[in-house]
Amino acid sequence: MSLNAKLVIELQSIVGKDYVLTECEDLLVYECDAETLDIALPDLVVLPKSTDEVQSVVKLAKQYGVTVTPRGAGTGLSGGATTVSGGISLVLTRMTEIISVDPIDRIAVVEVGATNLSVSHAAAPYGLYFAPDPSSQVASTVGGNIAENAGGPHCLKYGMTTAHVLGLKTVLADGSLVFIGGRTRDNISLDLLGAMVGSEGTLGIVTEAVLRLIPRAQAVETMLAYFPTVESCGQAVSDIVADGIIPAAMEMIDSLTLNAVEDYLHMGLNRDAAALLIIELDGPDVGISVHRSLVESLVNKNRAIGTKWAKDDVERLKIWKARKASFGALGRIRPNGYVLDGVIPRSKLSVAIQKIALIGEKHKIIVANVYHAGDGNLHPCLLYHRDNLEEVERVVRAGREILELCVELGGTLSGEHGIGVEKILEMSLVFNEADMTAMRWLKDSFDPEGLFNPSKILPNPKSCGESGGRKLVRHNLSLSC
Repeated sequence: MSLNAKLVIELQSIVGKDYVLTECEDLLVYECDAETLDIALPDLVVLPKSTDEVQSVVKLAKQYGVTVTPRGAGTGLSGGATTVSGGISLVLTRMTEIISVDPIDRIAVVEVGATNLSVSHAAAPYGLYFAPDPSSQVASTVGGNIAENAGGPHCLKYGMTTAHVLGLKTVLADGSLVFIGGRTRDNISLDLLGAMVGSEGTLGIVTEAVLRLIPRAQAVETMLAYFPTVESCGQAVSDIVADGIIPAAMEMIDSLTLNAVEDYLHMGLNRDAAALLIIELDGPDVGISVHRSLVESLVNKNRAIGTKWAKDDVERLKIWKARKASFGALGRIRPNGYVLDGVIPRSKLSVAIQKIALIGEKHKIIVANVYHAGDGNLHPCLLYHRDNLEEVERVVRAGREILELCVELGGTLSGEHGIGVEKILEMSLVFNEADMTAMRWLKDSFDPEGLFNPSKILPNPKSCGESGGRKLVRHNLSLSC
């Protein structure tokens, strides 16, 4: 009996025969996450149901020297769940229990396979919700949100996932179980919680989380504003924040995306606008009308060609459906899209928009733009045909130039999607070797044998462009070295 066959039998004894996948057609489902440029088949897919099962699988993987890559719903956009070194894809989507909701302490304890939106649904009877709201929140899991430190439109006011995580039950690389944090903020020890959130499963495998819930606002006002130029829209964003107003969200959509959404949803959007800005204000009833008037004034000052406030929750949800369906709507233009998430200073928004357009023209790539404009998190979506390798190469090169631009403008590589394998070769744009050595020390302290999600976040110092045992598309290009 081969080593692999023995491992499969032992894994089946832990999670059940139906939850160890070995056939090629099953493995193909897990060859990538939503970053589809880079694909790599796992050797095995294992779907545990409990923390105990996760511990047993990790101990067995350590015994056999097999790598483990944790995975949620696969909605990530940086290849964080792609098994670039083969091994086990540990899929946590069976662990979906909302263990408890405490309306007094305003916390929820959940298993990490629970979806983002299911937490808010469970908290809704108490007038509470879970604030991080990535576009994939209907499907994306709490574990994935924690791994990537997910954001969403409303992180402008309420912060990223890390601001809403109080405690984690975590399986370490030797199979031991630790509790990091708790039910309140812990400021008396090393910030291991901060290290774990956003570590993309490279330090430990989180199985349960204690999440902070916040009250629903008394009042919510949502505006659509159309602009004749992208620059005037960007300036309106800067002016609103400079005036001391922090909206719950400010989302900017370019003309190409606006028209794709209108083709899809038939909402009556103004097709002649160069840019659409969604502004959402929330807070106490007292005072929100003042902010509404100020926003209207600043929008009109920047030559808005039309504005509309949602008259009720139905219209507000319709507006947000347009924003969250935007990337899917772009499939009407090209079958594939490569979504970046570089960050720039808000003051450089107009410059970035102009230069990204030039990069698209240079590489003959259609670039659609959706921005978390309020915090400078850009989401250029490079549209292409995946089966055209020459076009794929142009997309990868254009993507790298856009990330270089973000860094040159004083920004960084990622606002919410993470590094994964997608941006691993660009880490040297932001960090020197001493920085990355320090980060490797942290990784080695948690995972000395390198079995958890290898070849992610940190470049392999031994060979440029190498990514474990699976050679990826981007590593076959000359830009990798």
